Amino acid sequence: MTPRIASLVPSLTELAVALGLLPHLVARTGFCIHPADAVARIPKVGGTKDVNLGKLRHLAPTHVLVNVDENRLDTVQAMLDWPGAERPEIVVTHPCGPDDNLALIDQMLAVFGRLDGMADNAARLHAAIERELALTRAQRATPQDVLYLIWREPWMTVARDTYISRMLAAVHWHTLPAQDGGPHGAARYPQLYGGEAWLDEVDQVLLSSEPYAFNEHHLGAAQALCPQAQVRIVDGELISWYGPRAISGLRYLRELAAG
Repeated sequence: MTPRIASLVPSLTELAVALGLLPHLVARTGFCIHPADAVARIPKVGGTKDVNLGKLRHLAPTHVLVNVDENRLDTVQAMLDWPGAERPEIVVTHPCGPDDNLALIDQMLAVFGRLDGMADNAARLHAAIERELALTRAQRATPQDVLYLIWREPWMTVARDTYISRMLAAVHWHTLPAQDGGPHGAARYPQLYGGEAWLDEVDQVLLSSEPYAFNEHHLGAAQALCPQAQVRIVDGELISWYGPRAISGLRYLRELAAG
């Protein structure tokens, strides 16, 4: 059977295209915007957390790509409740650090590896990520304690067992608070109230360009959280997107850490 793939995660859509699966993609979310020219023709089925299940079902996917952090469990359960032949195979992903991109490629290869060109594309991508990981491990960056903000009103940051935090740790930037959030749930992206004692330990405040579109107008409010810290805006796509984006993301972080 020729697969009909729906991707409900931006990073996975980009990965699927990089692996040569574009001809098989039949659905994406409105946040799946890269690579722009390639995905323009693919029908949208809502967002990562508000999937239009009726439209998705009409597109008759045989496989649906999801992520533990980015998609809702009830969305997955609803698809599993579709009858018989309409029920797609759910490919559940959960990379929690840059090294996990290698296992993610292998996971995709295990599902779609019989398709022409898939194995070669996977091998090239695997090698490119391994190369960037090796270069990053070899860099001797100065350790920093950082506050990585993903939202405001309320302020929200990242726990240390998230993909974002472990990407930053690859260049010895360690996120505060120094706590894990567990395998899933809100604790992975904790709220910040402004009176936490550990805020005095922060060396840098990093304002992510996504999911909240932080800009220069937010620098003052962020600085007030940590008056002694350096505050800068960073490219959230390069730090939080996994798959092929990890290649440029690791390069980007090495440049930031060296500067």
